[in-house]
Amino acid sequence: MSEIYVRGATTVDYDGAKEVSDATKTLLREILKQNSIGIKEIKFVIFTATRDIKSVYPAAATRELGITEAALMCFQEMYVEGSLPLCLRVMLCASVNISKSPRHVYLNNARTLRPDLNPYSADDFNNFNNFNKRSKLDANSD
Repeated sequence: MSEIYVRGATTVDYDGAKEVSDATKTLLREILKQNSIGIKEIKFVIFTATRDIKSVYPAAATRELGITEAALMCFQEMYVEGSLPLCLRVMLCASVNISKSPRHVYLNNARTLRPDLNPYSADDFNNFNNFNKRSKLDANSD
């Protein structure tokens, strides 16, 4: 058996329990699918969320997928001015039968975090910049 460590991230349009739970499940399903990892092979999952996500723990959604034996931890992502808002990040460790390179998964606006893995169009990048500007305006209006 060898270990594989897989990274991934996704974004949500707003902070709501269903929105965050659904995004967490979609991200994890895609990581498991692209890396041919079974639920029983998962050893641990570490989640981070930006400070604007506070409606639900991503670990709760993970348990709903049947991932009940892995260790799960959730942390707040370090805040960096101008960083991607409403973002969930994950690092998953699994024991697998064959040695293979991980396929990291970045979805939605999080694709801009790893353009080397997920080509995106100029429209995608412009949408992220516009969304980021709106989020800053919303944060400053409080």
